[in-house]
Amino acid sequence: MEQHNLERGLGQRQIEMIAIGGCIGTGLFMGSGKTISLAGPGIIFIYGVTGLILYFVMRAMGELLLYNLNYKSFVDFSEDILGPSAGFFVGWSYWFAWIVAAIAEIIAITGYFDFWFPNLPHWVSALSIILLLLTLNILSVKAFGELEFWMAIIKVVAIVGLIVLGLYLAITGFVSPAGVKAQVSNLWSYGGFLPHGVAGLLAGLQMTIFAFGGMEVVGTMMAEAKNPKIMLPDAIRKIPWRIMIFYIGTVIVLMMVTPWTDISPDESPFVGMFSLVGMVSAASLINAVVISSATSSSNSGIYATSRMLYGLAKQHHAPAIFGKLSSFKIPAGGIFLVTGLILLAALILTTTESIMGAFELVASVSALLFIYIWSMILFAYIAYCKRLPQAHDESEFKMPLNKIMPYVALGFFAIVIYALTLSENTLIALYVSPIWFVVLGVIYRIKTSRSTNQKKKIAEFHEKVIAQKAAAERYRRKLIK
Repeated sequence: MEQHNLERGLGQRQIEMIAIGGCIGTGLFMGSGKTISLAGPGIIFIYGVTGLILYFVMRAMGELLLYNLNYKSFVDFSEDILGPSAGFFVGWSYWFAWIVAAIAEIIAITGYFDFWFPNLPHWVSALSIILLLLTLNILSVKAFGELEFWMAIIKVVAIVGLIVLGLYLAITGFVSPAGVKAQVSNLWSYGGFLPHGVAGLLAGLQMTIFAFGGMEVVGTMMAEAKNPKIMLPDAIRKIPWRIMIFYIGTVIVLMMVTPWTDISPDESPFVGMFSLVGMVSAASLINAVVISSATSSSNSGIYATSRMLYGLAKQHHAPAIFGKLSSFKIPAGGIFLVTGLILLAALILTTTESIMGAFELVASVSALLFIYIWSMILFAYIAYCKRLPQAHDESEFKMPLNKIMPYVALGFFAIVIYALTLSENTLIALYVSPIWFVVLGVIYRIKTSRSTNQKKKIAEFHEKVIAQKAAAERYRRKLIK
């Protein structure tokens, strides 16, 4: 028998770990190498500013979701506050953003497998991981949450362990077999904190945005959280600590143990650090953690896209079949569609010669889509504050500095988009991404015109029925006379 409601099977620890799993993936484990090569120690500043901006975006999202507990995600409040077209564009764009992000993760995973199996065809590792993700997602949400919890725990423990080990190596002045000495002064001894100046900071923004993409995934869990009124604020409040520990802490340690000039932009700096200092077995262990991390992030992506598609179907923005639930109370149709699309794209992209090149291109497109989603959350929040000031005043989870930070965040996103124009690789994403919005616009126009025509036909039918009834009544009265 079909179940009509998503199961509220996610507890606090599971929601927090799914959120961590979503935003800590290859953007950090692999993309940080590219960012470090572009910005040097300036990556610390980039991560700090980006994390601060996104914390305020998440606070805006949290206040809106708690304003009306009938909102199942940020798509709902976008549609309610900004209009049906906003809900349509936000929902489908978020769905596409996570598909693109998951493709980037799968591409990166195939590169990680090269560490152990350099002769293994990339499509084999891609197919294996995607089949695993499909299996994980068709389980009940409670089982999914538990599995994701433990997968995220692995990456958290690994990051904390890496930070502790890196600090120990730096404090003791460890010297690798290659003659590289681990020391705190490595942070400023190779050109200072900003070796490439402002240009380096701008160049590193694209991969940073991709690394932070996924924080908003907590905003898709409202319908499956046991107690969203308590759990959502608690998860959002912990974001700054995650940023400081997982993002800033790890890159600081990386650049203390390994001078940033020795970090390769084409591979995971985490694995490279242990290889460089001669800890081959540790490098192999970290490679396993990196694969688990990317798998966890992809897993969160499939979760988010399938739930988003379910919500779109319920709002009549997607085919009705995607609004149906399996016996496990999960949107199985959306899960099968998403994994199929990821499989097709990943198999194509993993046939390219440059894994890092394919990863960077896909990550750039994903970063642009995430910027659009975050911007729409801010636009909805600005409109909410203007139209419903009393609701904001009475909110128990107000966004701090709500009069200025939405505009500061939007200005920051404008700078990121400008930064994407400075590189040929990221510029391609700026050319490609508008195609998505044009396609969405055409589909929405067709959808609304059909809806208008249907309403018109229904109205005409009702008018005809009313006219026929009136004619019949007049005829009846004529017969009586």
